[in-house]
Amino acid sequence: MIRLNLTATPQWLDLAPGLRLLVGPLTTALMVSARADPAIEGLPDGASQEELALAMAKAVARRAVLDWEGVGDDAGNIVPVTPEGIDALLEIWPVFEAFQTQYVAKGLILDAEKNVSAPLPSGPSAGATATARPARGAAPTAPQD
Repeated sequence: MIRLNLTATPQWLDLAPGLRLLVGPLTTALMVSARADPAIEGLPDGASQEELALAMAKAVARRAVLDWEGVGDDAGNIVPVTPEGIDALLEIWPVFEAFQTQYVAKGLILDAEKNVSAPLPSGPSAGATATARPARGAAPTAPQD
């Protein structure tokens, strides 16, 4: 069952000790806008999945992050949210992973569930049960002409 949150209020994500982001809801409009981001469209044709994932996470974050706590400059001064700051923050591996897991992945899991797909037994929606009995043995090969 899909549970609708019709309030559309921003929520705080705790990404690391002392670091949290205030993000707006992950909407269709946000994702469509992120997919059309110049950084995504500017990726070369042979870009790796990792490059695409990072570019997409940054595009989503630039649209979703409304405020943050625990982000400062080299001198320890609190800095305001900026697109450049968001990109720099997501270059930190644990922050990127936490953002992907807590914000982006929730939308992707929901996207997979809307197709009534069974959850993968080894994926983030672990729990699918086998519906077929295991084969008794190997199947014979086809006759050769």
